Amino acid sequence: MSGERLTDVEIGERLRVARESAKLTQADAAAQIGVVRTTLVAIEQGKRRVQVDELQKLANIYGTSANALLRREAVHLDMVPRFRKLAENRDSAVERATRLLNDLVRAELELENALGVNRTRNYPPERPILPGDVRAQAEQDAQELRDWLGLGPGPITDIVSILDLQLGVRVYVRPLDGKVSGLFAFDEAAGACILLNSNHPPERLNQTGAHEAAHLISTRRQPEVLTDDERFTSREERYANCFQRSFTMPARAVRQRFAEITAGQSHLTRRHIILLAHALHVSREAIVRRLEELRLAREGTWDWFTANGGITDDQVRQVLGELPDRKTYSARAQGPVPPRLALLAREASKKEIYSEGQLARLLHLDRHEVRVLLDGVETEESEANELVKLSP
Repeated sequence: MSGERLTDVEIGERLRVARESAKLTQADAAAQIGVVRTTLVAIEQGKRRVQVDELQKLANIYGTSANALLRREAVHLDMVPRFRKLAENRDSAVERATRLLNDLVRAELELENALGVNRTRNYPPERPILPGDVRAQAEQDAQELRDWLGLGPGPITDIVSILDLQLGVRVYVRPLDGKVSGLFAFDEAAGACILLNSNHPPERLNQTGAHEAAHLISTRRQPEVLTDDERFTSREERYANCFQRSFTMPARAVRQRFAEITAGQSHLTRRHIILLAHALHVSREAIVRRLEELRLAREGTWDWFTANGGITDDQVRQVLGELPDRKTYSARAQGPVPPRLALLAREASKKEIYSEGQLARLLHLDRHEVRVLLDGVETEESEANELVKLSP
Protein backbone atom coordinates (compact mmCIF):
# COMPACT_ATOMS: atom_id res chain seq x y z
CA MET A 1 0.00 0.00 0.00
CA SER A 2 2.76 2.44 0.94
CA GLY A 3 4.32 2.09 -2.54
CA GLU A 4 1.13 2.97 -4.42
CA ARG A 5 1.03 6.30 -6.22
CA LEU A 6 -1.36 8.89 -4.89
CA THR A 7 -4.34 9.59 -7.12
CA ASP A 8 -4.84 12.99 -8.71
CA VAL A 9 -7.76 13.57 -6.35
CA GLU A 10 -5.57 12.83 -3.30
CA ILE A 11 -2.79 15.10 -4.56
CA GLY A 12 -5.30 17.85 -5.32
CA GLU A 13 -6.76 17.63 -1.82
CA ARG A 14 -3.29 17.83 -0.28
CA LEU A 15 -2.51 20.88 -2.39
CA ARG A 16 -5.75 22.53 -1.27
CA VAL A 17 -4.99 21.93 2.41
CA ALA A 18 -1.42 23.22 1.96
CA ARG A 19 -2.67 26.35 0.19
CA GLU A 20 -5.25 27.09 2.88
CA SER A 21 -2.63 26.53 5.59
CA ALA A 22 -0.45 29.09 3.80
CA LYS A 23 -3.47 31.48 3.81
CA LEU A 24 -3.41 31.96 0.03
CA THR A 25 -6.41 32.25 -2.26
CA GLN A 26 -6.69 30.14 -5.40
CA ALA A 27 -6.24 33.27 -7.47
CA ASP A 28 -3.03 34.24 -5.65
CA ALA A 29 -1.52 30.76 -5.91
CA ALA A 30 -2.45 30.44 -9.58
CA ALA A 31 -0.86 33.80 -10.39
CA GLN A 32 2.38 32.82 -8.64
CA ILE A 33 2.81 29.70 -10.80
CA GLY A 34 1.63 31.35 -14.01
CA VAL A 35 -1.72 29.62 -14.57
CA VAL A 36 -5.31 30.83 -14.48
CA ARG A 37 -7.44 30.23 -11.41
CA THR A 38 -9.65 27.66 -13.16
CA THR A 39 -6.57 25.53 -13.79
CA LEU A 40 -5.69 25.50 -10.11
CA VAL A 41 -9.31 24.68 -9.24
CA ALA A 42 -9.15 21.69 -11.60
CA ILE A 43 -5.87 20.53 -10.05
CA GLU A 44 -7.27 20.75 -6.50
CA GLN A 45 -10.37 18.83 -7.56
CA GLY A 46 -8.27 16.10 -9.18
CA LYS A 47 -9.68 16.81 -12.64
CA ARG A 48 -6.33 17.88 -14.05
CA ARG A 49 -2.98 16.26 -13.21
CA VAL A 50 -0.45 18.66 -11.71
CA GLN A 51 2.80 18.92 -13.67
CA VAL A 52 6.14 18.33 -11.93
CA ASP A 53 7.29 21.94 -12.26
CA GLU A 54 3.88 23.18 -11.05
CA LEU A 55 4.04 20.88 -8.03
CA GLN A 56 7.51 22.12 -7.11
CA LYS A 57 6.46 25.77 -7.45
CA LEU A 58 3.30 25.23 -5.39
CA ALA A 59 5.23 23.38 -2.70
CA ASN A 60 7.71 26.25 -2.52
CA ILE A 61 5.09 28.99 -2.12
CA TYR A 62 3.14 26.87 0.40
CA GLY A 63 6.25 26.47 2.56
CA THR A 64 6.53 22.69 2.12
CA SER A 65 8.22 20.24 -0.27
CA ALA A 66 7.08 18.10 -3.17
CA ASN A 67 8.28 15.04 -1.24
CA ALA A 68 6.11 15.94 1.74
CA LEU A 69 3.10 16.40 -0.53
CA LEU A 70 3.58 13.08 -2.30
CA ARG A 71 4.63 10.82 0.59
CA ARG A 72 1.96 8.17 1.10
CA GLU A 73 2.45 8.33 4.89
CA ALA A 74 2.16 12.12 4.99
CA VAL A 75 -0.96 13.51 6.64
CA HIS A 76 -2.57 16.68 5.35
CA LEU A 77 -4.67 17.94 8.21
CA ASP A 78 -5.82 21.51 8.75
CA MET A 79 -7.57 22.32 12.02
CA VAL A 80 -6.59 25.99 11.89
CA PRO A 81 -9.81 27.23 10.19
CA ARG A 82 -11.82 25.91 13.13
CA PHE A 83 -9.90 28.19 15.48
CA ARG A 84 -10.33 31.21 13.21
CA LYS A 85 -14.00 31.30 14.19
CA LEU A 86 -12.94 32.17 17.74
CA ALA A 87 -12.49 35.81 18.64
CA GLU A 88 -9.18 35.06 20.40
CA ASN A 89 -7.62 33.83 17.17
CA ARG A 90 -7.47 37.35 15.75
CA ASP A 91 -4.28 37.57 17.78
CA SER A 92 -1.08 36.56 15.97
CA ALA A 93 0.25 34.67 19.02
CA VAL A 94 -2.85 32.45 19.05
CA GLU A 95 -2.60 31.98 15.29
CA ARG A 96 0.99 30.74 15.65
CA ALA A 97 -0.04 28.38 18.46
CA THR A 98 -2.89 26.87 16.43
CA ARG A 99 -0.55 26.27 13.50
CA LEU A 100 2.00 24.62 15.79
CA LEU A 101 -0.66 22.34 17.27
CA ASN A 102 -1.82 21.39 13.78
CA ASP A 103 1.75 20.62 12.65
CA LEU A 104 2.51 18.48 15.70
CA VAL A 105 -0.71 16.46 15.33
CA ARG A 106 0.04 15.97 11.66
CA ALA A 107 3.58 14.81 12.49
CA GLU A 108 2.37 12.26 15.04
CA LEU A 109 -0.23 10.89 12.61
CA GLU A 110 2.44 10.58 9.93
CA LEU A 111 4.75 8.63 12.23
CA GLU A 112 1.86 6.34 13.13
CA ASN A 113 1.10 5.74 9.45
CA ALA A 114 4.75 5.03 8.69
CA LEU A 115 5.00 2.52 11.54
CA GLY A 116 1.55 1.00 11.02
CA VAL A 117 0.28 1.75 14.53
CA ASN A 118 -2.86 3.39 15.88
CA ARG A 119 -3.39 5.40 19.03
CA THR A 120 -5.82 3.82 21.47
CA ARG A 121 -8.43 6.28 22.69
CA ASN A 122 -9.53 5.86 26.26
CA TYR A 123 -11.86 8.84 26.48
CA PRO A 124 -14.50 8.93 29.21
CA PRO A 125 -18.11 9.42 28.11
CA GLU A 126 -18.95 12.95 27.03
CA ARG A 127 -21.07 14.79 29.59
CA PRO A 128 -22.96 17.77 28.16
CA ILE A 129 -23.25 20.75 30.47
CA LEU A 130 -26.71 20.62 32.01
CA PRO A 131 -28.99 23.46 33.15
CA GLY A 132 -28.53 24.48 36.74
CA ASP A 133 -25.42 24.81 38.90
CA VAL A 134 -22.38 24.57 36.62
CA ARG A 135 -19.99 24.39 39.56
CA ALA A 136 -21.75 21.42 41.13
CA GLN A 137 -21.68 19.47 37.87
CA ALA A 138 -18.01 20.30 37.28
CA GLU A 139 -17.14 19.14 40.81
CA GLN A 140 -18.94 15.85 40.31
CA ASP A 141 -17.55 15.24 36.80
CA ALA A 142 -13.99 15.99 37.96
CA GLN A 143 -14.25 13.55 40.85
CA GLU A 144 -15.73 10.88 38.57
CA LEU A 145 -12.82 11.29 36.17
CA ARG A 146 -10.31 10.95 39.01
CA ASP A 147 -12.10 7.81 40.19
CA TRP A 148 -12.26 6.44 36.64
CA LEU A 149 -8.49 6.98 36.26
CA GLY A 150 -7.79 5.50 39.69
CA LEU A 151 -5.92 8.61 40.84
CA GLY A 152 -6.99 8.58 44.47
CA PRO A 153 -6.82 11.75 46.56
CA GLY A 154 -3.18 12.64 45.85
CA PRO A 155 -1.93 15.71 43.96
CA ILE A 156 -1.61 15.83 40.17
CA THR A 157 2.12 16.02 39.52
CA ASP A 158 2.22 15.14 35.80
CA ILE A 159 -0.90 16.05 33.82
CA VAL A 160 0.86 15.32 30.52
CA SER A 161 1.33 11.62 31.26
CA ILE A 162 -2.28 11.32 32.45
CA LEU A 163 -3.61 12.89 29.25
CA ASP A 164 -1.14 11.16 26.94
CA LEU A 165 -0.75 7.67 28.34
CA GLN A 166 -3.95 7.10 30.31
CA LEU A 167 -6.54 8.90 28.19
CA GLY A 168 -4.91 8.65 24.77
CA VAL A 169 -5.06 12.41 24.12
CA ARG A 170 -2.46 13.91 21.80
CA VAL A 171 -0.80 16.42 24.10
CA TYR A 172 2.23 18.61 23.39
CA VAL A 173 4.19 21.01 25.59
CA ARG A 174 6.03 23.75 23.70
CA PRO A 175 7.12 27.36 24.33
CA LEU A 176 4.27 29.72 23.42
CA ASP A 177 3.63 33.41 23.81
CA GLY A 178 3.07 34.22 27.49
CA LYS A 179 -0.59 35.16 26.96
CA VAL A 180 -1.48 31.72 25.54
CA SER A 181 -1.94 29.03 28.19
CA GLY A 182 -3.35 26.17 26.13
CA LEU A 183 -5.40 24.99 23.17
CA PHE A 184 -7.85 22.14 22.72
CA ALA A 185 -9.22 20.66 19.49
CA PHE A 186 -10.97 17.48 18.42
CA ASP A 187 -10.74 15.92 14.96
CA GLU A 188 -12.45 12.73 13.84
CA ALA A 189 -9.21 11.30 12.42
CA ALA A 190 -6.78 12.63 15.04
CA GLY A 191 -8.96 12.57 18.14
CA ALA A 192 -8.49 14.96 21.06
CA CYS A 193 -5.45 17.27 20.84
CA ILE A 194 -3.99 19.65 23.42
CA LEU A 195 -1.09 22.11 23.32
CA LEU A 196 0.30 23.53 26.59
CA ASN A 197 2.73 26.39 27.19
CA SER A 198 6.06 25.08 28.51
CA ASN A 199 7.07 28.62 29.50
CA HIS A 200 4.55 28.51 32.33
CA PRO A 201 5.43 27.10 35.78
CA PRO A 202 4.60 23.41 36.23
CA GLU A 203 1.79 24.20 38.66
CA ARG A 204 0.08 26.41 36.10
CA LEU A 205 0.77 23.91 33.31
CA ASN A 206 -1.02 21.23 35.34
CA GLN A 207 -3.98 23.54 35.88
CA THR A 208 -4.17 24.38 32.16
CA GLY A 209 -4.01 20.69 31.26
CA ALA A 210 -6.92 19.98 33.60
CA HIS A 211 -8.84 22.93 32.12
CA GLU A 212 -8.42 21.52 28.62
CA ALA A 213 -9.41 18.05 29.89
CA ALA A 214 -12.72 19.62 30.92
CA HIS A 215 -13.40 20.43 27.27
CA LEU A 216 -12.76 16.77 26.40
CA ILE A 217 -15.41 15.86 28.97
CA SER A 218 -18.04 18.46 28.15
CA THR A 219 -17.63 20.17 24.76
CA ARG A 220 -15.13 18.10 22.81
CA ARG A 221 -16.44 19.11 19.37
CA GLN A 222 -15.67 22.79 19.98
CA PRO A 223 -12.07 24.09 19.63
CA GLU A 224 -10.89 26.24 22.53
CA VAL A 225 -8.07 28.66 23.31
CA LEU A 226 -7.24 29.55 26.93
CA THR A 227 -5.51 32.91 27.30
CA ASP A 228 -4.33 34.80 30.36
CA ASP A 229 -7.10 37.36 30.02
CA GLU A 230 -9.89 34.77 29.97
CA ARG A 231 -12.93 36.12 31.81
CA PHE A 232 -14.81 32.78 32.12
CA THR A 233 -18.11 34.41 31.21
CA SER A 234 -19.66 31.55 29.21
CA ARG A 235 -21.12 28.49 30.92
CA GLU A 236 -18.60 26.32 29.05
CA GLU A 237 -15.61 28.27 30.36
CA ARG A 238 -17.03 28.53 33.88
CA TYR A 239 -17.50 24.76 33.84
CA ALA A 240 -13.93 24.20 32.61
CA ASN A 241 -12.51 26.52 35.25
CA CYS A 242 -14.45 24.83 38.06
CA PHE A 243 -13.54 21.39 36.69
CA GLN A 244 -9.85 22.32 36.66
CA ARG A 245 -9.89 23.37 40.30
CA SER A 246 -11.89 20.31 41.35
CA PHE A 247 -9.67 17.90 39.40
CA THR A 248 -6.35 19.28 40.65
CA MET A 249 -7.61 20.07 44.16
CA PRO A 250 -10.30 17.54 45.19
CA ALA A 251 -12.53 18.93 47.93
CA ARG A 252 -11.91 16.07 50.35
CA ALA A 253 -8.12 16.26 49.97
CA VAL A 254 -8.10 20.04 50.37
CA ARG A 255 -10.24 19.90 53.51
CA GLN A 256 -8.03 17.22 55.01
CA ARG A 257 -4.79 19.08 54.28
CA PHE A 258 -6.29 22.34 55.46
CA ALA A 259 -7.33 20.78 58.77
CA GLU A 260 -3.86 19.26 59.28
CA ILE A 261 -1.91 22.43 58.45
CA THR A 262 -4.10 24.92 60.32
CA ALA A 263 -4.77 22.77 63.38
CA GLY A 264 -4.78 24.95 66.52
CA GLN A 265 -4.39 28.17 64.52
CA SER A 266 -6.74 31.15 64.71
CA HIS A 267 -5.86 32.94 61.43
CA LEU A 268 -5.05 31.88 57.87
CA THR A 269 -1.50 33.02 57.19
CA ARG A 270 0.91 33.14 54.26
CA ARG A 271 2.75 30.15 55.74
CA HIS A 272 -0.45 28.07 55.58
CA ILE A 273 -0.99 29.02 51.93
CA ILE A 274 2.61 28.20 50.99
CA LEU A 275 2.45 24.78 52.65
CA LEU A 276 -0.92 23.94 51.09
CA ALA A 277 0.14 25.01 47.59
CA HIS A 278 3.35 22.98 47.88
CA ALA A 279 1.53 19.88 49.13
CA LEU A 280 -1.05 19.97 46.33
CA HIS A 281 1.35 21.07 43.53
CA VAL A 282 -0.74 24.12 42.63
CA SER A 283 -0.11 27.86 42.59
CA ARG A 284 -0.65 30.03 45.65
CA GLU A 285 -3.52 31.86 43.99
CA ALA A 286 -5.16 28.59 42.91
CA ILE A 287 -5.23 27.13 46.41
CA VAL A 288 -6.60 30.34 47.94
CA ARG A 289 -9.34 30.55 45.32
CA ARG A 290 -10.19 26.91 46.07
CA LEU A 291 -10.32 27.61 49.81
CA GLU A 292 -12.70 30.47 49.14
CA GLU A 293 -14.84 28.21 46.95
CA LEU A 294 -15.00 25.55 49.67
CA ARG A 295 -15.72 28.24 52.29
CA LEU A 296 -12.57 27.38 54.18
CA ALA A 297 -11.49 30.99 53.67
CA ARG A 298 -13.53 34.15 53.39
CA GLU A 299 -14.43 35.39 49.93
CA GLY A 300 -11.86 37.99 48.87
CA THR A 301 -8.97 36.40 50.80
CA TRP A 302 -6.66 36.28 47.77
CA ASP A 303 -7.50 39.88 46.91
CA TRP A 304 -6.58 40.85 50.49
CA PHE A 305 -3.21 39.09 50.24
CA THR A 306 -2.58 40.77 46.87
CA ALA A 307 -3.42 44.21 48.26
CA ASN A 308 -1.10 43.62 51.21
CA GLY A 309 2.12 42.63 49.50
CA GLY A 310 1.12 39.27 48.05
CA ILE A 311 2.92 35.99 48.77
CA THR A 312 6.43 36.30 47.37
CA ASP A 313 9.02 33.75 46.29
CA ASP A 314 11.28 34.98 49.10
CA GLN A 315 8.55 34.12 51.60
CA VAL A 316 8.22 30.68 50.01
CA ARG A 317 11.97 30.12 50.45
CA GLN A 318 11.72 31.19 54.08
CA VAL A 319 9.07 28.52 54.68
CA LEU A 320 10.26 25.69 52.44
CA GLY A 321 13.95 26.45 52.05
CA GLU A 322 15.77 26.36 48.73
CA LEU A 323 13.86 24.01 46.44
CA PRO A 324 15.00 22.61 43.07
CA ASP A 325 13.88 24.71 40.12
CA ARG A 326 10.77 22.66 39.42
CA LYS A 327 10.21 24.37 36.08
CA THR A 328 13.69 23.44 34.84
CA TYR A 329 13.44 19.94 36.31
CA SER A 330 10.02 19.36 34.78
CA ALA A 331 11.09 20.59 31.36
CA ARG A 332 14.20 18.42 31.45
CA ALA A 333 12.26 15.35 32.55
CA GLN A 334 9.42 15.79 30.07
CA GLY A 335 11.33 17.22 27.13
CA PRO A 336 9.67 18.83 24.11
CA VAL A 337 8.11 15.53 22.98
CA PRO A 338 5.53 13.60 25.06
CA PRO A 339 6.34 9.98 25.99
CA ARG A 340 4.41 8.13 23.30
CA LEU A 341 5.48 10.41 20.45
CA ALA A 342 9.09 10.10 21.61
CA LEU A 343 8.82 6.32 21.30
CA LEU A 344 7.37 6.64 17.78
CA ALA A 345 10.18 8.94 16.71
CA ARG A 346 12.84 6.60 18.12
CA GLU A 347 11.27 3.61 16.36
CA ALA A 348 11.06 5.50 13.05
CA SER A 349 14.74 6.38 13.36
CA LYS A 350 15.68 2.85 14.35
CA LYS A 351 13.95 1.47 11.24
CA GLU A 352 15.59 4.19 9.12
CA ILE A 353 12.21 5.47 7.95
CA TYR A 354 13.15 9.04 8.87
CA SER A 355 16.51 10.75 9.11
CA GLU A 356 17.54 13.06 11.92
CA GLY A 357 16.88 16.08 9.69
CA GLN A 358 13.44 14.84 8.66
CA LEU A 359 12.44 14.28 12.30
CA ALA A 360 13.67 17.77 13.19
CA ARG A 361 11.46 19.33 10.51
CA LEU A 362 8.51 17.08 11.27
CA LEU A 363 8.52 17.67 15.03
CA HIS A 364 9.59 21.34 15.00
CA LEU A 365 12.81 20.56 16.87
CA ASP A 366 16.41 21.62 16.38
CA ARG A 367 19.13 19.06 15.67
CA HIS A 368 20.36 19.03 19.26
CA GLU A 369 16.86 18.27 20.58
CA VAL A 370 16.49 15.42 18.07
CA ARG A 371 19.85 13.95 19.10
CA VAL A 372 18.79 14.04 22.74
CA LEU A 373 15.51 12.37 21.78
CA LEU A 374 17.31 9.63 19.84
CA ASP A 375 20.16 9.14 22.31
CA GLY A 376 20.83 5.44 22.82
CA VAL A 377 18.75 4.18 19.87
CA GLU A 378 21.79 2.47 18.32
CA THR A 379 22.42 0.33 21.39
CA GLU A 380 18.83 -0.58 22.21
CA GLU A 381 18.52 -3.35 19.62
CA SER A 382 21.95 -4.81 20.34
CA GLU A 383 21.19 -4.95 24.05
CA ALA A 384 17.92 -6.79 23.49
CA ASN A 385 17.77 -10.58 23.45
CA GLU A 386 15.10 -13.09 22.60
CA LEU A 387 13.86 -13.24 26.18
CA VAL A 388 12.83 -9.58 26.22
CA LYS A 389 11.95 -9.13 22.55
CA LEU A 390 8.33 -8.10 22.06
CA SER A 391 6.05 -10.39 20.07
CA PRO A 392 5.15 -9.08 16.60
